[in-house]
Amino acid sequence: MRDTPADKAASAAGAEQLLRVGREQTAATLKIQKDVLEAYEEASRAWLARVQAEVALWSELAGKLAATRSIPEALGAYQESVAQRMQMAADDGKRVSAECQEIIGKITRSFSQGWPGGST
Repeated sequence: MRDTPADKAASAAGAEQLLRVGREQTAATLKIQKDVLEAYEEASRAWLARVQAEVALWSELAGKLAATRSIPEALGAYQESVAQRMQMAADDGKRVSAECQEIIGKITRSFSQGWPGGST
């Protein structure tokens, strides 16, 4: 059996549709990757600033301890630094949660807008 012109046209149309869907899915995948990468980069900058803040906290404590004249004064400086560190830890937990929600939200929004060629 030979392919008729109609069969060839249908085959070409099918191939063109398959290529279009492939291009759309590739573009959608790249957009998701770009959005998630941007969120990771933003998180990295925030965590770098956070590490620098902790280094500053402990460096400041070292300076305070070197300048103390009594045990109660040293304990007070240490207690203040530990309280600040505890607050930083609480803020860290909130930040991690917010960052995860942001990344999951970006991925979810991408899929909820309809995956090209899919059944959404």
